[in-house]
Amino acid sequence: LEHVRKSKTGSKGTVVRLFANHFRVTSRPQWVTYQYNVDYKPDIEDGSLRADLLKQHESLLGKCRIFDGNSLLLPRVLRKRVKWLATYKEQPVKITIEFSRELTPTSPDCLRYYNILFRKCVRLRFLAICLEVWPGYFTSILEYENSITLCADVSHKLLRMETAYDVIMRIVDTPREGDVKQRVSKALVGLIVLTKHNNRTYRVDAINWEETPKATFKKSDGNRITFVDYYRQQYDTQVTDLTQPLLISKGKWKKSQQDTPNEPVLLVPELCSLTGLTDAMRQDYRVMRDLALHMRLDPDKRQHELQKFMNTVQRDKTAQEELRLWDLKFDTNFLSFSGRLLKEVRICQGRRVVRRFQKWSKETRKGPLLKVKSLDDWLMLYTKRNYGAAISLMQCLRKVTPTMGIAMRDAKMLEVNDTVKSYINVLEKRASSKTQMVVCVLSSDRKEMYDGIKKFLCVNYPIPSQCVVARTLDKPQTLMTIATKIAQQMNCKMGGALWKVETGLRNTMFIGIDCFHDIVNRRKSIAGFVCCLIGSYLQTNYGSFTCVSGFLLAALKLWREHNPFMPRSVIVYRDGVGDGQLEALIKYEIPQISSCLESILQTNDVKLAVIVVKKRINTRFFVESEGKLRNPRPGTVVDVELTRKEWYDFFIVSQSVKDGTVTPTHYNVIHDTVRLSPDTVQGLTYRLCHMYYNLPGVIRVPAPCHYAHKLAYLVGQSIHQEPHHSLTNRLFYL
Repeated sequence: LEHVRKSKTGSKGTVVRLFANHFRVTSRPQWVTYQYNVDYKPDIEDGSLRADLLKQHESLLGKCRIFDGNSLLLPRVLRKRVKWLATYKEQPVKITIEFSRELTPTSPDCLRYYNILFRKCVRLRFLAICLEVWPGYFTSILEYENSITLCADVSHKLLRMETAYDVIMRIVDTPREGDVKQRVSKALVGLIVLTKHNNRTYRVDAINWEETPKATFKKSDGNRITFVDYYRQQYDTQVTDLTQPLLISKGKWKKSQQDTPNEPVLLVPELCSLTGLTDAMRQDYRVMRDLALHMRLDPDKRQHELQKFMNTVQRDKTAQEELRLWDLKFDTNFLSFSGRLLKEVRICQGRRVVRRFQKWSKETRKGPLLKVKSLDDWLMLYTKRNYGAAISLMQCLRKVTPTMGIAMRDAKMLEVNDTVKSYINVLEKRASSKTQMVVCVLSSDRKEMYDGIKKFLCVNYPIPSQCVVARTLDKPQTLMTIATKIAQQMNCKMGGALWKVETGLRNTMFIGIDCFHDIVNRRKSIAGFVCCLIGSYLQTNYGSFTCVSGFLLAALKLWREHNPFMPRSVIVYRDGVGDGQLEALIKYEIPQISSCLESILQTNDVKLAVIVVKKRINTRFFVESEGKLRNPRPGTVVDVELTRKEWYDFFIVSQSVKDGTVTPTHYNVIHDTVRLSPDTVQGLTYRLCHMYYNLPGVIRVPAPCHYAHKLAYLVGQSIHQEPHHSLTNRLFYL
């Protein structure tokens, strides 16, 4: 971007010394390398077996080689095409090695092979508690601003001590109402399973009750084989129950091939270990405490583990021999550089100003909210057994609302049966066009109940609603706090506001975009669009949409209703985009947004900035205090050393954490005709992280972005339809 070519670093804030979980690459190959494609006949699926067969010709290939399962990197030239025979279980396997291209030392593809080489050197350790926890390491070698570094982090995989077959048999052996097949599907579909024989993960999409392990499938060479024989021959694994059904996984799909049907993968339940946590495990305090002890490492423990990891690699003779062949060397100390700590953000609530780095929940309860909505006509629905919880909630709401300036009349208390149909029937009879809010006190957190109520009140009978599980109201010591939060949420859902922050930009519309990938209909993705409708002070009037068609037109129409003039600039925070999708975003999405804005505003001079938000990163930052590494304070900005040469990017640590290590968020400005300076875009982004009304504190991403996520998640997970247009200017999904 032209306006930051001279400098893309900011200067505001206090300079702080930081460390990161990156190790500088001090030496790498400076010679030309040669890439070859490797083919096997008959086809060999197991990657480790492919490598072992290739190793049979080590005398010809040499020890200095990197193999990824399909292509081979060598430091010397072979003939254009080489054919060899290898032996597997006394059967010949034909290996063809064909020259592909030369790679210079600066080629980006070389880094991919160095990553493969280093990961080959990584040694996993194992640990068992109530689950099987597989500790390991994430590693990535990439080129950054001034050098190539190795990013290393501790990683864990949770493996439950049961297989998909165990779940099926437990359901079959437990007599209960309902169809067994439906119960099995409900228990397994959507879960991630791991097959230990090849160390791969799959998502269960359906159950095939028509076939068993005795069924046959076509191999890549065209021959048919039973699942039983295949696993015995390929992995020396015996399938014991020949009558069990098969699991169906549609496999991973590429975004460029969304319209191409996937060839489903059939899996034997007996060989599929379940991963992740069950709801029962999540609700078990002891299990979660033990897991946190092993998995949630504070900065000092994380440094200790990573230092131990690097020392192990340095001492391991096999690893060092592999690295020496390619002249790869690494520094063993954490990378160190300077960051900046931004000043505190002023939180404005009515006439009061709060300065806080972390949370301001007490302040929101002590005085009038920024913009209050009176609660005159509303309903509270409850089952007979939850009458006491509903009355307690009503009494607490009477106590907490006056202080916040909310005028509230008592709700109409309505008893219902514990079914979705009963809730809907009562609402159809008692709700009207004057009803402002519906509160449902639920017996449990059953998804079907929540989804059914939300769908009815978001699509069929559009009224803002609040669902509360009765057990959360059981503790008297926390009831007032919960009632305060519920009152604030209801105020926001009716169009009210809790607080605001100054953005420093006038006449600017902020847009958040995020996607939810439907776990039921795998190909169906839901995009959530949320726009802020107030000028220089970011407030609460949000427009919410799930359809890109007409989004900008509707957003600008809403803007015009709240402002006397159209926005001078539009700033988009775009979440849900991987590095591999940036080019498509620049080529297609941004021109589409620009074209729409020009058409609607009838001008070619539309100021637009698009900032990609990336939460799933492995980079961590630390500060040293009293001889130990600790988490950086909220507001810490990094725009040097670990940013990319070709990007206008930066990191912000916006929130604090009680346990473990804080994760920064990475921002990449990929389009900017607003010409935002580094200090402006960094300060603006941090302020927007203070505007999420479900938490009186700072969140990881700018509020418009998180609101878009909440909207897309509600539609994709619960209501599966476009919400009613009358709700678009309210935070009904909060």
